[in-house]
Amino acid sequence: MTMPAVEALSSITPGIAPMLDALVAASGWNQTAHDWRLFERLGTLHGVRDEAGQLIASGAVLPMDGVAWISMILVMPAARGQGLGRAVFARCLAQVKAAGLVAMLDATPQGEPLYASFGFTPLWRLTRWQREAAPATASLATDKPALDNLAALDAQALGFARPTVLADLLGRDDSRCVRNGLGFGLVRAGRTAHHIGPLLSSDEAVAAALLTQAARGIDGRIYVDVPDDRKAMTAALRAAGFTPQRSFARMALATREGAQPPTGHPAFIHAIAGPEFA
Repeated sequence: MTMPAVEALSSITPGIAPMLDALVAASGWNQTAHDWRLFERLGTLHGVRDEAGQLIASGAVLPMDGVAWISMILVMPAARGQGLGRAVFARCLAQVKAAGLVAMLDATPQGEPLYASFGFTPLWRLTRWQREAAPATASLATDKPALDNLAALDAQALGFARPTVLADLLGRDDSRCVRNGLGFGLVRAGRTAHHIGPLLSSDEAVAAALLTQAARGIDGRIYVDVPDDRKAMTAALRAAGFTPQRSFARMALATREGAQPPTGHPAFIHAIAGPEFA
């Protein structure tokens, strides 16, 4: 059997858009058309088509300040087991290596062995927590803060800057921001659930209070992806009705001699923006 070619998708045309959405839906993921457009504008999308021209696999590369985030490695259920995910991932990684960037990603337990076979190593682990739909007991402010202070804390936490990504997430009509002088958290709508993250603060108790505030203002299902060693966050999550769903591993690969994954201040990260965005 000949492996179908992996192609770079130069633009999301009206014909391609529903195919990308179908990949997300078939995989049970939470991304929206807004997310695909972010990858189109700031990064690169790769895909594999079947003989009928339908997209049956995807991948995305998002360069950000010395690193490149690889995500959206999706394969239609009927096409799995043929090496398509590996082929798309290899193309994404080749792009990152050619640019001399540090490759990073958040791996599911199913994907971690694949990425380890390419030389990726885990940095730390996190868990997706989910709360089912519940009536909101408060309202979230609709005003949007200035980006500069948020982006500065984000860069300090991650060890690399991504102001254009944050600007996109914050600027969406349905996004909200909970904040005080010591931290902030973004809330955005997804395909099947609201997502809380990034949630950043130098003080975990502050982050836990912001999580509680955000959850009280959302009446739908919620996802939040939290590092595993956060006791105050775990207590706040359970008190707000969240339960753990699945794990991820943050992984990295230096693609050129002398390069190292960014260190940042992971202790400031109490929820990530999502496995697609870091």
